[in-house]
Amino acid sequence: MLSVASAQTVRIGNQGDALSMDPHSLNESLQLSVTGNVYEPLVGRDSKLQLTPALATGWKQTSPTVWRFELRKGVKFHDGTAFTADDVLFSFARAAGDGSDMKSYTNDIKEVRKQGDHVVEIETKSPFPILPDVISLVYIMSKQWAEANQATRPVDRRKGVENVASFKANGTGPYRLRERQPNVKTTFQRNGNYWGKIEGNVAEIEYTPIGNDATRVAALMSGQVDVIEPVPLQDVARINGSGKAKVMQGPELRTIFLGMDQKRDELVYSNVKGKNPFKDKRVRQAFYQAIDINSIQRVVMRGASTPTALMVAPGITGFDAAMNTRLPYDVEAAKKLLADAGYANGFEVGMNCPNDRYVNDSRICEAVAANLARVGVKVNLQAETKGTYFPKILRRDTSFYLLGWTPGTYDSHNALNALMRCVDDKGGGQFNLGSYCNPKVDELTNKIQSETDKAKRDGMIKEAFKIHADDVGHLPLHQQALAWGVASNVSLVQLADNFMPFRYMSVK
Repeated sequence: MLSVASAQTVRIGNQGDALSMDPHSLNESLQLSVTGNVYEPLVGRDSKLQLTPALATGWKQTSPTVWRFELRKGVKFHDGTAFTADDVLFSFARAAGDGSDMKSYTNDIKEVRKQGDHVVEIETKSPFPILPDVISLVYIMSKQWAEANQATRPVDRRKGVENVASFKANGTGPYRLRERQPNVKTTFQRNGNYWGKIEGNVAEIEYTPIGNDATRVAALMSGQVDVIEPVPLQDVARINGSGKAKVMQGPELRTIFLGMDQKRDELVYSNVKGKNPFKDKRVRQAFYQAIDINSIQRVVMRGASTPTALMVAPGITGFDAAMNTRLPYDVEAAKKLLADAGYANGFEVGMNCPNDRYVNDSRICEAVAANLARVGVKVNLQAETKGTYFPKILRRDTSFYLLGWTPGTYDSHNALNALMRCVDDKGGGQFNLGSYCNPKVDELTNKIQSETDKAKRDGMIKEAFKIHADDVGHLPLHQQALAWGVASNVSLVQLADNFMPFRYMSVK
């Protein structure tokens, strides 16, 4: 236990809040980063993003489709109950069930079964050599606690129904949830009975959403908060020169992209009646070529982004730099494509965008809207807080939207499975919100999942990405750079997936 004399508090100011304390209700990095301090998976990540034992001490494949996990003994949930195999079976069923946003991590699991109190087997539908990577964001809840609190199902963000797990939490992690005030302040306390080592010295974390950029920077400079994320790009030099704080910057594994409704026969938010322009590849390509990505990089992102042609970033397994060449920005070519598709005078379309989730998200959308105006497309932009934005687009109540994606497995299969494969009812294509569909991509995604030969697997990833790019299935924009503002007396670890584990934080 920490002595009272050395007890430390770190105050974090973020542009948005975690929308729930339920670890299965939203597959969003910020939420999983926050709840990942309270809850733990079987297999976790260390400070270098390498796989590491968490609630499982070891794992091995006993057959091509069966993995055996030895569970950690002597672990207690925050309420004092013992962690056992029953909690694992319950949590995987919950993550795969109604209302869960984590189905893309469980859709290829056939069965999770108990082999004693501290051993489980996970059987997959086909050989799945990267299963330990895939389940590193499936957090384990207490079956007993969830049943006692009527929280056996996750909170469905699409319907907005809340339960006890939205506001309270009972995990096994290094920090406990002490108090939750949504959109105001959430307080976490160091878990004195944690089974593992907590590398930092922080006893308490106060997490406060501060949406306004200037207010967030002022709070850091005045000492009201110790860490801010993200730092507005125009303030980096000022913070670094202040002597009070520094900006930690680094590449992020997240790709920002635009999606389009390619399923409905008539767009919900458009003046085009009786047909859907986005079903025509020429229209999708016209949108792509109308976007001046270099101007967005220079003006909106102040250089802190890397334009991309791919849906995954460098650092993700399967990324191929040779394929990463964007279609040229060409206003005249875009106009011709629209005219050839029958839209010589353009058309109107609604666009959905968050204003507090990614770096300069609403400004990116404004720039895209201005670009599209040059080719005759009138974009009716609706930018809003992610609290209302995510439920809307996850219901697929959108025609044209902006999203960011970091593969939780650090592998291209994740982006193919979640974003690019045809949508099914098991979690495949769960975040393919425009319902792009090419059966060849699905076929390759299934093969990539089972292939153990690296060269063959990389070749299949390349082929799937080429089909998707040729179809103009989505409009990739860029990878944003991380920028965290950190007070001079605080040390922490910045991870390329933008997770912020409290266990590595220390106050000097």
